[in-house]
Amino acid sequence: MKNLNQEKTPFFTKLKDYGESDVVPFDVPGHKLGRLPNDLSAFTGKGLYQLDANAPRGLDTLSKPTGVIKEAQALAAEAFSADKAYFLTSGTTAGIIAMIMATVSAKEKIILPRNVHKSVINALIFSGAIPVFVRPDIDNNLGIANGVSLANMKKAIDDNPDAKAVFVINPTYFGVVSDLKNIVDYAHTKDMIVMCDEAHGAQFYFSNLLPQSAMAAGADVAATSMHKTGVSLTQSSILLTKGNRIDNAKIQSTLNMIQSTSPSAVLLASLDVARKQMYFEGEAGIKKVLKMREKMVPKLNSIPGVEIIDETYALKRGFDFGFDSTKLVIKVAEMGISGFDIYRTLKDRFNIQLELAETYLVLAIITIATTKSDLDRLYQALKTISDENYEQNQTLPKIKFHYNFPETYVRPREAYHAPHKIVPLADSENEISAESIMIYPPGIPLLIPGEVINTQFLEDLDFYQQSGSVIFSELNNGYVKVIDKENWHKWEDSDEL
Repeated sequence: MKNLNQEKTPFFTKLKDYGESDVVPFDVPGHKLGRLPNDLSAFTGKGLYQLDANAPRGLDTLSKPTGVIKEAQALAAEAFSADKAYFLTSGTTAGIIAMIMATVSAKEKIILPRNVHKSVINALIFSGAIPVFVRPDIDNNLGIANGVSLANMKKAIDDNPDAKAVFVINPTYFGVVSDLKNIVDYAHTKDMIVMCDEAHGAQFYFSNLLPQSAMAAGADVAATSMHKTGVSLTQSSILLTKGNRIDNAKIQSTLNMIQSTSPSAVLLASLDVARKQMYFEGEAGIKKVLKMREKMVPKLNSIPGVEIIDETYALKRGFDFGFDSTKLVIKVAEMGISGFDIYRTLKDRFNIQLELAETYLVLAIITIATTKSDLDRLYQALKTISDENYEQNQTLPKIKFHYNFPETYVRPREAYHAPHKIVPLADSENEISAESIMIYPPGIPLLIPGEVINTQFLEDLDFYQQSGSVIFSELNNGYVKVIDKENWHKWEDSDEL
């Protein structure tokens, strides 16, 4: 039975009323509710600017909500089966940084998979926490890292009884979920907080056809990207908390430290209306799009050189806790073409934009806004590429995918604050990194501050550079920032680091 209170959009309604009122705006922003036409307003209409107000009287304040934002967040908490919900205008990145900073102090341990997003590494720098990395499932067939096993997580928990928290990805970028419920239950027996990166799992809350959500599994805190797999605007996300292990006052104060004091009212409004839409339309919409996917998969699999990775494949890997079928993972290696080339060809020639590419595969994300026509165009494009390139018994040359992570020498915060120097990548082996280097998307670091640069990392980085991938680093010019060991005085007992 749906709660009709969820029909309300308190913040958006109040914001719209304000924008349409005959207010005299002597406050910021300077466009004064869109009084002066420009190229953007000519495309979007004046309404966008009328919604871009900056917390005037009656519209509440995100840093200390007492009115319509408080009401909108309460509706979100109810919709997501959480105790508290916090609107984020800096993406799930802000939520992840806040949850770690607010719960894990300097030199306290946090157990987490190594294939975490860069925002987690940034949170470790901010908080000073000590990471205890757990090896994820390494899939050499696809060239990706998946979830973490319950056995590996239990071992890490048992080996580190002093750890403050456990961090889980739900789901991975490629739709794989770990045994979240049992991980949560076991961590709680050891009095550890469980936090989740649900950047790609907002849809889990609105359909029983998808894997279990973090809140349903009993996690204490989760950050979910409504803009990625929900229907809100880019950069808008929600932080959820449940239970008494989380200090909600500290969560709010931490968010106030890292979020803008002038949050976008447009993004807040988009969260308000997206929550309503997903609550009432999400279940039917997800069911519909999964039906379309189900009909399309056999057609895609019939294309020579194409294989759709689905729940059956995940089961073979030992992940029998569900698979996120809104991730259309397409293996293309048997075509004899890399996923990077397929990704570029689909956009440049067919105007089809995929989410990302890896060596052996490409990823398409489907949501309740995906149409049958979208899937038909993808099928026709892949069939055309296959017709032109597939040769029987030809496959992409096997690459060595190892994912043996660099050795951690010091915690990320210590490496970040240590004196550094710039050296050529070619001369950096055995140096200690003072920066993160990653492929984007998905933004999972190949190297983080405090790890020792080894031959394998250098080979991997060269491979991705040759493939045309987007490399994120501080320098990105053939050089890398490393700790200047000759001028480094390690204050092992100092919390200042």
